[in-house]
Amino acid sequence: MKTVDNSVCRILGIKYPLIQAPMNWINNAEMVAAVSNAGALGVLGPNAGPKEIDGRKIRTEERIGIELARVRQLTTAPVGINIFSAHDDATRAYAMKTIAASKANNVNIYCLVGTFDETIYSAIKDAGGIIVHRELTPTPESARIAEDNGADIIVATGIDEGGMIPSGCMGTFTIVPTIVDAVKSTPVMAAGGINDLRGVRAAFALGARGVYVGTRFITSTECPAAQNVKDMIVAGSGVEVIAVTPNERSLPTPAAIEYNRRLLSGESAETIHKEIMEKGGLGPAMLHGDVKNGIVSVNTGISTIRSIKPVAEIVEELMADFRN
Repeated sequence: MKTVDNSVCRILGIKYPLIQAPMNWINNAEMVAAVSNAGALGVLGPNAGPKEIDGRKIRTEERIGIELARVRQLTTAPVGINIFSAHDDATRAYAMKTIAASKANNVNIYCLVGTFDETIYSAIKDAGGIIVHRELTPTPESARIAEDNGADIIVATGIDEGGMIPSGCMGTFTIVPTIVDAVKSTPVMAAGGINDLRGVRAAFALGARGVYVGTRFITSTECPAAQNVKDMIVAGSGVEVIAVTPNERSLPTPAAIEYNRRLLSGESAETIHKEIMEKGGLGPAMLHGDVKNGIVSVNTGISTIRSIKPVAEIVEELMADFRN
């Protein structure tokens, strides 16, 4: 595949400087392969894959290998795998299993979410892997630490994003130039609220060398998200989005409205987050469509999403400036 003259494309071996964010729950082999086959980088995320086979419950670490094998049946293009990175033994152990499953399926691009961890970094580098580092709350210091320890690409995420929101108050188009100026030569990608070509152009104008996109791919035909959730996003607006904890937002589902009421009344964010996770996190609403009892996490730019399209069309629209 011929790539454009772009550092992100050269590092990843892809046609377009676009990474599909590893969306929790609403991610599977079909969507990942479709993104990679369209010339961007598809990334397999958490909780992807079968929950049971022939009545037998499949452990999370086993699902990784099963779903990666399915990805490889659908594409020979580069793909990535999500890895959580933190300074605790459980996270490290899970990362090692993910790295082993990735090597077995010819995957060597690792999209890390979290803090720099020497053990995880070393294991990836020893395996010949490429590291895309995304700090949950990016700072110039954390970016320099990642760069000094071998990160190949750094993602600068603003509070405009869906999923777990960075702490602090820096939006995408303030954090991107901050991180670009903080590192020496490592390419920076922009994440948070980018849903159309205007967002891509703005990110590049601020020094980004690529974009890291999640919410826009929820409204792709290949995404396993529930149809009623896709319809809510297409009909929705960023002004409707409400906080359920300081680091989590949702479209105004009945559950989200109640969580927001409790948060504003002074209940601890930790208690609310724990309850959301005990009920399945994003799974109930976003995967199964139970918007009464679950939350729908999206970025704040959804007013620009007005259609459900195949992944290939979304990639081509976002990357219009990079087509021959």
